Amino acid sequence: METHLFLAFFCVWICFSFPLDFCIAGDSIRIDQSISDGETLVSSGQSFELGFFSPGSCKNKYLGIWYKRTPRTVVWVANRNNPITGAYGVLTITHIGGLVLLNQTKRVIWSSDLSRVPENLLETGNLVLTGDSNESSKSYIWQSFDHPSDTMLPGMKLGWSLKTGLQRNLTSWRSDDDPSPGDFSYRMDISVLPYLIVDAGSSIKHHSGPWAGHEFNVVHVLDNLIYKAVFVDKKDEVFVLYESNSNEVITRVTLSHSGSLQHLTLKKGSPEWGNYI
Repeated sequence: METHLFLAFFCVWICFSFPLDFCIAGDSIRIDQSISDGETLVSSGQSFELGFFSPGSCKNKYLGIWYKRTPRTVVWVANRNNPITGAYGVLTITHIGGLVLLNQTKRVIWSSDLSRVPENLLETGNLVLTGDSNESSKSYIWQSFDHPSDTMLPGMKLGWSLKTGLQRNLTSWRSDDDPSPGDFSYRMDISVLPYLIVDAGSSIKHHSGPWAGHEFNVVHVLDNLIYKAVFVDKKDEVFVLYESNSNEVITRVTLSHSGSLQHLTLKKGSPEWGNYI
């Protein structure tokens, strides 16, 4: 069975269709292909792009996903703890089906964790490994939505898989120029009743109340005109996600390096993100 890497992005709004000079063909690569510095994958609806980038004034290189627009808005970083310090990086798929990021000396900088195979897989803004050439088959081996950075996209779960012990939470960047994990996290606490918290180690910066049927009290994570929250509390998993209600607006939730939880929207035709809440 052949393993493929897909940019499986749900395109609620096809507006980022700028020309790309160094894009490799399609939105997937196979075992016999790779992505080098200067090459990118672009999702089928032209909304997202995967490639190498250097944030701000930083000269280190990272593998990330961003909205396909200028300026870049990075939503996921693979090698947050281990940047590429040289001038060259390459992403490839191993013969056993794992993602591997190599530097110019062929040293492994980052690799996907294949010890957990998710059971509930979404096709909403996700980078996935699949054991089948048909992306819709949901035969996923690994997905980036299980390993968030500082940004929550529509369809991304925030919470726990009680079956595997996997916790999905946001972790802030260290600074605008440094995507390594910062001081703050946005996560779900399930020690008593499930609720959402922003914390820095043992210090809680902010916390919600319990689920109130359409949102967590105090932390407003939705508006029914733009997006809605979905809370799931089952035997095997407890999580919250949000879904977009508008094709005219892109939404994201980002935890800033100062610990501020930002609910951001970008309206069609607008050049800038705005704080919705």
